[in-house]
Amino acid sequence: MAANIKGPAIFLAQFAGDSAPFNSWDSITKWAASLGYKGVQIPSWDGRLFDLKKAASSKTYCDEIAGVAKQNGVEITELSTHLQGQLVAVNPAYDEAFDAFAPAAVHGKPKERQAWAVDQVKLAAKASRHLGLDASVTFSGALAWPYVYPWPQRPAGLIETAFGELAKRWKPILDAYEDQGVDVGYEIHPGEDLFDGATFEMFLEALKGHKRCQINYDPSHFVLMHLNYLDFIDIYHERICAFHVKDAELNPTGRQGVYSGYQSWVNRAGRFRSLGDGQVDFGSIFSKLAAYNYDSWAVLEWECCIKHPEQGAAEGAPFIESHIIRVTEKAFDDFAGGKTDDAQIKRLLGL
Repeated sequence: MAANIKGPAIFLAQFAGDSAPFNSWDSITKWAASLGYKGVQIPSWDGRLFDLKKAASSKTYCDEIAGVAKQNGVEITELSTHLQGQLVAVNPAYDEAFDAFAPAAVHGKPKERQAWAVDQVKLAAKASRHLGLDASVTFSGALAWPYVYPWPQRPAGLIETAFGELAKRWKPILDAYEDQGVDVGYEIHPGEDLFDGATFEMFLEALKGHKRCQINYDPSHFVLMHLNYLDFIDIYHERICAFHVKDAELNPTGRQGVYSGYQSWVNRAGRFRSLGDGQVDFGSIFSKLAAYNYDSWAVLEWECCIKHPEQGAAEGAPFIESHIIRVTEKAFDDFAGGKTDDAQIKRLLGL
């Protein structure tokens, strides 16, 4: 059976705000539908739109949330726990910077903050099941990231220990998702310990191939790292459960390259862009995903250092729509074929 990518959808994290129509679930879903989106991805930490704790304990609440979305013309695609997932594993170098992702009560208390984050991500497993969702998206967090460049020389065993600990922290969470029948799509992203295929494989090996350990595919990060994002699909397509449609560009010069010299986003060699303004070959990406029968959502994640978000959102829906392929159920040359004739086959082969 041919599978078709669903969409267009939009991740609401970059749009939620204190002003209408971005400050309530009802108004933001109407806004998304008015632009042509068919699905919305929920930032589970944003109380203006969604109550994660309530969703985990109340199927009725989830039915109401899904009902409002449906009435306004959209479906829920996935729950995002990116901010909470980040806090499952934090190197001490980033403790103060990442405190902002958690409630004030656990600021300056890494152990308590981690426990809060683990609980949050587990709540999203139950909430996802209540919403009838089969996948969620998140970050892995990072213990080894400060040592990503091998200078000074890394002590032997440092990386293995880091990934062992990362897997130890995530194993009970992934088991909770297994109990609910929900996949966890890790966004492969610089700043996380899972930042490319090799690191994803190390994590997966430490988890003994846990079936719920999946990938939220986002080509923009691969462009910035100069990683082959099409080859990535060939290698890992069986583990891709979600798709962020985000554009980017890398324009190295004699002054800066991949690391972009600590410059502001607009002055970096590597920059995120609105759909169609960057260098990502989305035609090839959608073709590959369709060929591998990816049948989940194509979700716009808008991040651009130049264009206004509302313009990016308005342009995003038709852009994604134009790239979604209705997969054929027959071969183009079927008209020239005939019924199988065993005797003819033997004649053709000289048998």
